[in-house]
Amino acid sequence: MPTVVQRLYQACNESFPSSSAATAVPSPRAIHRVRSVLDTIKPVDVGFNEELLEDDYGYGFSQPNLQRVPHSPVVDHWEEPITYLHIYECDRFSIGIFCLPMSAVIPFHDHPRMTVFSKLLFGSMHIKAYDWVYPMDAETNPLQVRLAKLKIDNDFTAPCDTTILYPTSGGNIHSFQAVTPCAVLDVLVPPYSDTAGRSCTYYCDYPYASLPDDENTVPHVDSDRGYAWLEETEKRDDFIVEGAQYKGPLIEA
Repeated sequence: MPTVVQRLYQACNESFPSSSAATAVPSPRAIHRVRSVLDTIKPVDVGFNEELLEDDYGYGFSQPNLQRVPHSPVVDHWEEPITYLHIYECDRFSIGIFCLPMSAVIPFHDHPRMTVFSKLLFGSMHIKAYDWVYPMDAETNPLQVRLAKLKIDNDFTAPCDTTILYPTSGGNIHSFQAVTPCAVLDVLVPPYSDTAGRSCTYYCDYPYASLPDDENTVPHVDSDRGYAWLEETEKRDDFIVEGAQYKGPLIEA
């Protein structure tokens, strides 16, 4: 019988058959198939040791030789940076796991023309996510401050359902903050690609009432509640993701 990870690969491989189709929103059938597999995945299915999961200082991804990130929000007894466990990637989709020490933050970033499945494997994290109020067109300056609508601002604790974001909905611009040590398995359809115009862009969010100064430039909304301004920014110097070895079942492609 194939492992759960192998079944996830098979579901993705058959649901997203071409790179050109991958940039479109997957069909409801494809989404259901991939999501149904993700919903069944447990930490032990991807190589996390149950004994380490019960250890507040282990959680299965401790790397004592890594240096602490300067000015990191990680609390004192967590010296590891955020780590990424690569499982599989092709031009159509990628599968991998982000492991976050307590209080670590993945800042606001987008997923251009991408659909992303996220499965929280263990622990708790706070997710805050926005979608653009107005889509970007050819005349839009990508560096300008843009209005966004808040879609998610909640704590999530495993086990919980898989979340999905889409190119223009579901909270395409999001940030993660680890409430406890946690890990999230991501399936990106398709993965980031600078050459294909799918670069990752980072943002800062500001209260709706604070920007901009010119009232004529402020789009009308019924209420400022749930809205914010997002401004493109450089990746923070203290945001570092280290590669780590994936120790779970391998995929037979």
